[in-house]
Amino acid sequence: MSVTGGFKNHHPNSEIHWVIRKDLASLIKIDPRIDHIWEFDRELGITGLIKLAKKLKKEGYTHIYDAHSNIRSNILKAFLNPLGLRTNLITRRKTRLKRLLLFKFRINLLPNPFRSFESFRNPVKKWGISDFFTPENNWVFPEGTENKCTDLLKDQPNKTITLVPSAAWELKRWPVEYWKELVTLLNDFNFVILAGPGDDFCKEIMEAAPERVTNLAGKTNLLESFCITAHSKYVISGDTGFLHAADLFNKPGIALIGPTAFGYPSGEKMKIFEQNLPCQPCSKDGSTNCKLKEVKKCLTDITPIQLVNEIKQHSALFS
Repeated sequence: MSVTGGFKNHHPNSEIHWVIRKDLASLIKIDPRIDHIWEFDRELGITGLIKLAKKLKKEGYTHIYDAHSNIRSNILKAFLNPLGLRTNLITRRKTRLKRLLLFKFRINLLPNPFRSFESFRNPVKKWGISDFFTPENNWVFPEGTENKCTDLLKDQPNKTITLVPSAAWELKRWPVEYWKELVTLLNDFNFVILAGPGDDFCKEIMEAAPERVTNLAGKTNLLESFCITAHSKYVISGDTGFLHAADLFNKPGIALIGPTAFGYPSGEKMKIFEQNLPCQPCSKDGSTNCKLKEVKKCLTDITPIQLVNEIKQHSALFS
């Protein structure tokens, strides 16, 4: 969705179609610039994918952008662009060789920092698309989702910060004790925690100040969590999908960047905290083991007081 603004800003009368996995479709339905969504059910396998490709071929698209360059998208392109003869097709390359050189040999030929949204936007600049501005109120969530999020946040004062302390891999997580200390130090703020149903450690963070912390771990689905992020005044997150959601919604906040390479936000409102150790980045997604004796030094050297000082510089946001 970081590119749809560019398409509409430069070609307001264009029609945008989007192919996406069925289980993720609800997330892109919030973007009113997308005119039609083609949902692919992975359970249908290759047969279902080929049926979808035949339907897409009938649409007669003038431009095709493959943002992922995976097996499924390459099969679709084989139908939509036989023999690769069309010039109005762009594929976002994943630079797998450069990633291998970085993680195996510490040879970095990738952009530094690697900003996720820019990696999606840069390819379409070949079509003369450069203005990706999106109004902050552009996103449209389903009424039921909005109502639930409003109800969950109804008792929150202005000085409320959204915390995202979890991540798919533990190596990407800022220590729980640091989150607890942050909550304690910011004793005039309230907090909302977003996390999954298995993130039991969030209870520990809430117990640091139960009267000021609302723990929503496991109480919201992915779309509802995105909606709460969209309504947040300030977001603190590691390298997770919610960090990118906050970036997409142009929210101010803090990005805690540790072992991974591709989680940097693109927006100017998100402050990046990182240590720039020689071993960083050591992983694409945090699934490896730390190479240092002092495990997670890239994150443990980022202290709660550093975040507190940053937040206090933005007190006007909470008035």
